[in-house]
Amino acid sequence: MKRCLIIVNAYSRLKSALNQSARLKEEFARLGVTADVRPNDFFPCAVEEGGTLSCSAENYDFCVYLDKDKYVARMLEKCGMRLFNSAAAIEDCDDKMLTSIKLADCGIPMPLTLPGLLCYTPGERVKESALDEVERRLGYPVIVKASYGSLGSGVFKAENRAQLEQIAQKLQCSPHLFERYVANSAGRDVRIITVGGKVVAAMLRQSDCDFRSNIELGGTGSPFVADGQLTALCQRVARHICPDYCGIDVLFDEEGYLVCEVNSNAFFGGIERVTGVNVAKIYAQYMYDEVYGEGHR
Repeated sequence: MKRCLIIVNAYSRLKSALNQSARLKEEFARLGVTADVRPNDFFPCAVEEGGTLSCSAENYDFCVYLDKDKYVARMLEKCGMRLFNSAAAIEDCDDKMLTSIKLADCGIPMPLTLPGLLCYTPGERVKESALDEVERRLGYPVIVKASYGSLGSGVFKAENRAQLEQIAQKLQCSPHLFERYVANSAGRDVRIITVGGKVVAAMLRQSDCDFRSNIELGGTGSPFVADGQLTALCQRVARHICPDYCGIDVLFDEEGYLVCEVNSNAFFGGIERVTGVNVAKIYAQYMYDEVYGEGHR
């Protein structure tokens, strides 16, 4: 019997997240693979008192890891489990600053980005010299992002020094970054889905009420045809950071495309509805071929 484990976040009740696992389970069934969907609350791995690593999920052929808990992902991989996506890909995409570092020097255009200062002392005032440098290099408006966050949460726009200081103070003891505001792409971007390093779907996201284009924040989606330049760019991104599956957010700058973020567990329900592309089927087939070989079709 062919079996896979789909691990989802222990606490999430988002409809988009529930749809993700349900759609994959459905497509796996069509391929003859039994998929068990489990919240990440059953401690599939443990470091035993003798120092050995144990795993209770050894009866599965592979795991679709739809959580961002890096510890369980690392433990499962160390026990020999094949994960989609890999633990390294999940970590590199989950931390927005790590994403920029990972893609740097790979021929991938991105907005000018500065890492936030590391602070361990709550209540410490943000350094004026750091704010001076952010102003000088990025100007206003400027984007301030928490390094961890999804669905547009933790992304702020500062219009002036007072707002910049307020936001920086709020995020001071959390990993964060400063990013150049791309005015030409205000309220719009392109979400690209790649599977196996290839572009399979593209959606234009637009918002009339927010500088962020996220559909969860009121944005709307429409089909988008990726040209050769955008396709090549996103396939290069996927190859360098997340070769199995990812969602890539691309901004429109005056001089061309700019990669903004990469999401290792990008929800595909919205883009399936907008484009008619069965992303779940494509991804399930990709994983099947990777694990069992194309000869098993």
